[in-house]
Amino acid sequence: MTEVFITNIQNKVQAQNILNKIKAENPELKVNFDLNETEKAYPCGHTILRVEGYNLNSDYFITTVRNLDYKCNMLEDKACV
Repeated sequence: MTEVFITNIQNKVQAQNILNKIKAENPELKVNFDLNETEKAYPCGHTILRVEGYNLNSDYFITTVRNLDYKCNMLEDKACV
């Protein structure tokens, strides 16, 4: 199963801090960031957090990122202009 979230993470250092926290608590998961979509304001300008594994709890990932003072939501299927 794969869960995809949008965040306002802006650089590799911020992303690595979040990856380290998630991986420390969930070493069995495959977790990565796509930092390419940051030119527009959030949520249309966003970065992608992907989490792969079994029995994923979306609320856990959203709460973990938000507790580190970043925005995080499930990726919705919508068009931004």
